[in-house]
Amino acid sequence: MKTKTSLLFVLALVGIGLVWRFTTPSVPPTTQMSQSLYDARILRDEWGVPHIFGKTDADVAYGLAYAHAEDDFETLQGVLLAARGKLASVYGKDAAPNDYMVQLLRIGEVVEAGYPQLSAEVRALCEAYAAGMNHYAALHRDLAHAELYPVTGKDLVAGFVHKVPLFFGIDKTLIKLLEPDTQRTTLPPPATSVKRFFDLTSQPIGSNTFSLSPRRTADRSTWLAVNSHQPWEGPVAWYEVHLHSDEGWNMVGGLLPGAPVVLHGHNRRLGWAHTVNTPDLVDVYQLEINPQNPKQYRFDHTWRDLEVREAALEVKLLGPIKWTFKREVLWSVHGPVIVGPHGTFALRFAGFGEVRHIEQWYRMNKARNFEEWKAAMRLNALPMFNTGYADSAGNIFYLYNGRIPLRARGYDWQYLVPGDTSATLWRDYLPFEQLPQVTNPATGFVQNCNSSPFQTTSGSENPQPKDYAAELGIETFMTNRALRALELFGSDSSITAEEFFDYKYDMTYSEHAPIARLVHQALTAAPAQDSLTNAALTILRAWDLRTDPENMQTALAMLAFRTFVDDDMASITTNMLLDSLRQAAHVLVENYGSLEVEWQKVNRLRRGEVDLGLGGGPDILHAVYGKPDGKGHLIGYLGDSYVLLVNWDAAGKVHSQSIHVYGSATANKLSKHYADQAPLFVERKLKPVWMEETEIRAHLEKEYRPGEELPK
Repeated sequence: MKTKTSLLFVLALVGIGLVWRFTTPSVPPTTQMSQSLYDARILRDEWGVPHIFGKTDADVAYGLAYAHAEDDFETLQGVLLAARGKLASVYGKDAAPNDYMVQLLRIGEVVEAGYPQLSAEVRALCEAYAAGMNHYAALHRDLAHAELYPVTGKDLVAGFVHKVPLFFGIDKTLIKLLEPDTQRTTLPPPATSVKRFFDLTSQPIGSNTFSLSPRRTADRSTWLAVNSHQPWEGPVAWYEVHLHSDEGWNMVGGLLPGAPVVLHGHNRRLGWAHTVNTPDLVDVYQLEINPQNPKQYRFDHTWRDLEVREAALEVKLLGPIKWTFKREVLWSVHGPVIVGPHGTFALRFAGFGEVRHIEQWYRMNKARNFEEWKAAMRLNALPMFNTGYADSAGNIFYLYNGRIPLRARGYDWQYLVPGDTSATLWRDYLPFEQLPQVTNPATGFVQNCNSSPFQTTSGSENPQPKDYAAELGIETFMTNRALRALELFGSDSSITAEEFFDYKYDMTYSEHAPIARLVHQALTAAPAQDSLTNAALTILRAWDLRTDPENMQTALAMLAFRTFVDDDMASITTNMLLDSLRQAAHVLVENYGSLEVEWQKVNRLRRGEVDLGLGGGPDILHAVYGKPDGKGHLIGYLGDSYVLLVNWDAAGKVHSQSIHVYGSATANKLSKHYADQAPLFVERKLKPVWMEETEIRAHLEKEYRPGEELPK
């Protein structure tokens, strides 16, 4: 559902109070302080990647905020406005659903209660990052949204409290409950997509991680692939950094806008990568409302009062003109309450009240060995994410991380559950040690590609499905990427560095993959009634399931079947496949005059004036998802976005290489680093990662302290 439709639901239920506001805010002068409190040096290497040096971790966080603002200030501001519930005050009515959700989920209240409980180190980190944002805003007032300033450390924490539930689809569930065609007994399937902060349309997902121990490598080294698939632009696009303090923080990797720590990457001793998993983390309860009092619901044989509050949604209309829409917000013992067209529902989701996301990632950044890193993971602040790990000692590890509710049996938790009994009100989570995990398997490798934890490696050392109740909602499906990872790593007992690179950039669909089944289904159909479709079937029969840039059959197959890859196979009819194949054939003939066209001519990377062909495809290990441009092209927008391949040699010394789909200037069109990595990306090549200051200086573009880069 588009956000405009969602907004109509919000406004229709407002009971509406409108307050006129006409102001022109300005950046407060207090945002100009910071230089005397923090001392950070920003070293930009020849690719523009920022290496932030400071005496303290707080110094580094301050420099990180400033450097990231240089490259993507608008997105940073949007992320923090969204977490405050003030997005519509800047971007207008289409952002109002986000702001309503922030108040419905009590994000501000959660942060106020939890922030004092964070460690002093993490609070200092967040305040320093906020100071870096404020400093940049003070020096670039023409770009700053004054409604945001001054940024505080609590805004950073709120950003995580706001964003993490979007990864497991809380917004999708809210919207579904407000749709007029929602049935009383059905719910959407568990969400598997990341949402933009003001675009609630679905995104395909994907990420890969592989770890190899010395048991599996030809030179007895250890490998880790950090390979998340995120949108190439926006609030969940990766940004590459190197963070180095005299307090022992020395971390390379990727982070999202508003993060004061690396979210996945490596330090000298260890590293990790995340992929999205889909445990069941959201439940919806059907409430029985008192017919004599609509503000009461039945719970354990008594009527309880709903908590009633008022949400004020400030919405920009035109220029400085803003209106404040007021709406009732309800709460039950389960959590937030939605009054929809088919009833009144309460939501309960994993991790409500949790604010320690930054705390956990910070401890992971600073960990010096496997035990310290696992101790950080045991905080269990992150409610989801598969995690692959490797270190200089040769350890490898896979964890199906999650804050998974322990639910009562006897209910179908995939649908509505009764909200009138405490029997359905879960309070506890599956303990860390009972989560599916694999430690140092004899096979010497672990992998996860948004797939079942029950097929993490070859052989008998996988977690067993029988040990996990259905109520936990742990997925059993296998993506093509996971199938190929098992086929490639499982069949090679002595993997070289070159092979590790080749396997990561594999561009083949497994014969057991969903798209292979679709092709087989289409090819076993009776001959079509038109010659174009029959000609297309002939081309499809010759396709080798590969997505190399030069492949002549891939374009037809991808244009025809790419949108079915994530669908329920049982619901896809042969007629649907043939209709889609016919449409794809028309697109190719109209735009290229042939059914056989090099895949790279169709599959494109575009960034400013850069327009390059590339290989890969949906659910391929070299993942590329494209959107049609109406001219016969698919324009990449998601998939491989930040790739980091890490090796610890037999002596334990770390070496790594990386690539960003575009470049370090993720939104700065005036920078030469706006798209300078794109040519390497399409050729599936990586650049070196430098951690030693001497190495960085050998490839130094510029060095400065925040604010000193500006002309005097």
